[in-house]
Amino acid sequence: AAFGAAGVTAGFSILQTCLLSILLFSGASQFAVVGIMGAGGSAISAIATATLLGFRNALYGLQMAPILKVRGLKRVLAAQITIDESTAVSTLQENDEDRKRGFYLTGIGVYIFWNLFTYLGALGASAIGDPSVWGLDAAVPAAFCGLIWPRLKNKKQFLVSAIAIAWALLLTPLTPAGIPIITTVLLAVIFGAKK
Repeated sequence: AAFGAAGVTAGFSILQTCLLSILLFSGASQFAVVGIMGAGGSAISAIATATLLGFRNALYGLQMAPILKVRGLKRVLAAQITIDESTAVSTLQENDEDRKRGFYLTGIGVYIFWNLFTYLGALGASAIGDPSVWGLDAAVPAAFCGLIWPRLKNKKQFLVSAIAIAWALLLTPLTPAGIPIITTVLLAVIFGAKK
């Protein structure tokens, strides 16, 4: 709902907002597009930022490919629902059958409800007003934190997470949208290389 409202508030039509959600289907990338273009940024800047933010989904795809083992059109459809939530639920399962089931049930469920509520949010945008006033702009980061929290099992993981949060907050006022999150990947690489 927050994305639907944000899209219309940024000057997108209800149809444009819904199509962006249906076709792009990557929350952070979607918010980046409407945020940058709503603030007067160029389409090229919005696309570049959305691509950088969506790059993690390609990495998820590399992780999920050996589990899903799909080809052709099924691979395209699986790629569309390869998101934070479907990957997280899948990787927490104990065997490949449950991983597949978790991936598809989560991915399809989130796809359907995300797009339904995008439409409802776009319809109600005039009634809701500015999504940030209601705190709805925090819904996606809160959901992401909810997915990550159970995976943090030791002090090092908590420390890396805290440093990544501080780093992103430090860079937010200094860099273009999307860059703070992308640079936190460097922390994962640095800490991961020290194993």
